[in-house]
Amino acid sequence: MSLNIPRHWLYPKDLNEAANVQRELAGKVVRADQLPAVHRIGGSDVSNNPRDPDNRIYAAIISLDFPSLKPLETQCATGIAPLPYVPGFLAFREVPALVDAFQNLSAKPDLLLVDGHGISHPRGLGIASHLGVALDCPTIGVAKSILVGKPQGEPGNCPGDFTPLVWKGQTIGVVLRTRANVSPVYVSVGHRICLETAVDWVLRCLTRYRLPEPTRLAHQAANQCRKTNGLTAGLITANHPAEEFSNLPLPLRH
Repeated sequence: MSLNIPRHWLYPKDLNEAANVQRELAGKVVRADQLPAVHRIGGSDVSNNPRDPDNRIYAAIISLDFPSLKPLETQCATGIAPLPYVPGFLAFREVPALVDAFQNLSAKPDLLLVDGHGISHPRGLGIASHLGVALDCPTIGVAKSILVGKPQGEPGNCPGDFTPLVWKGQTIGVVLRTRANVSPVYVSVGHRICLETAVDWVLRCLTRYRLPEPTRLAHQAANQCRKTNGLTAGLITANHPAEEFSNLPLPLRH
């Protein structure tokens, strides 16, 4: 499948244009439910080696059956990051490779959970929203730390307890407890979904780990892609059997 994505959405010429792209795409984010029936649910994540002088990144998208959460397919893409890391502009480093990985899936997920923020971003367009608009796919941001905003108190200690994440007087996400006695995650609208539904889907995708299964397995797949292709330059796309990542534990502190 070839997506007709405007080039500047992925490859701005400088950070000024990148900020303008974020403002443009933030206006295209749909914060209401526009989901099909969900039979396949996806997860995405990106890995990199901060000491790599070539600045390579390794992107993975995994597709799982729903509701069994059985892994079905994983696609990975690796290439040179088009921008250095600058806080607030992470998507421009990672989205191009994620788009490549997504296009190589034999069947596209009906909903995609993204490791990172959605609208909980200074310009309202974190990686989950950026990827969702570019792909025209329902997405949810599931981040492991706060980018902007302040929690309105501490969520309860039971899985499913949450508290709003507020910035400039607006709720931009929730702080969600997924395991007792473990740090929460930060859930936000990505695209074509409302916040209440986003939280519900994250809870449906939990097993015994802090992270929902789609992003947990995508995290492992991206790391495996980096280990496998870490000495290879340029752009590579690779198939990896999803099952090889499905039984690897993820440390809860992550």
